[in-house]
Amino acid sequence: MRIGVIGCGTIASAAVHGIAGDGHQITVSERSASHANALAEAYENVSIAANQDVVDASDVIFLGLMAEVAPDVLRALRFRDDQRLITFMAAATLEEADAMVRPARAVAIMMPFPGISKGGTPIMTQGEFALVREIFGSRNSIFPLKDTNEMTAYLCAQAVLSPVARMVNDAAEWLGKRVSDEAQGEAFLRALVASNLLETGSAALIEALNTPGGYNQRLRMHMEASGFGEALRRGLNELE
Repeated sequence: MRIGVIGCGTIASAAVHGIAGDGHQITVSERSASHANALAEAYENVSIAANQDVVDASDVIFLGLMAEVAPDVLRALRFRDDQRLITFMAAATLEEADAMVRPARAVAIMMPFPGISKGGTPIMTQGEFALVREIFGSRNSIFPLKDTNEMTAYLCAQAVLSPVARMVNDAAEWLGKRVSDEAQGEAFLRALVASNLLETGSAALIEALNTPGGYNQRLRMHMEASGFGEALRRGLNELE
């Protein structure tokens, strides 16, 4: 495909890394010059251009802009009616993004994570699932959502990633003060959490780790008694 990227920040750059070896002709915008330069240096099929030149050279375009600057940036560009756009903008709905790029069409919204650069990451997407799957599906898991309400709910729920990472980080710091190899301790905890949740549903895992008087049960009950679960639900409700 001829793919363009307008707004080449951390996430858009990671998306390009993930597909650069697939034979696409990719043109990235001059915004976030450090990311754009790194991509162009790393891959022969990635070039840098001004925003309008990105549009002119592309049939499929990724929008990696911040939603608050997108209207001004996109208003200055001339799109074609045969172009399809995939937006990464969490703060703008698919319908809002579509209105910014006429006569082209914003056909899908997707929310990549940094891990998309190497593959193996989940991708939430609403709209034209087939296009997202064609570009990213060979290495990643695509989770199709039916409408804006579902996308909003998923966006709120995915925010659990940062608290989980904070818990693992805090546990790793605690462990690191008690063992000889701090880095190994953190690597063990990351592998422990990732592998077990990947293979087993969360409710089933809680039950499997519910041995009376066991370490996992005792720590979970301590945290629940401290209001951990209720704080999480309040936070999700506030995000929504």
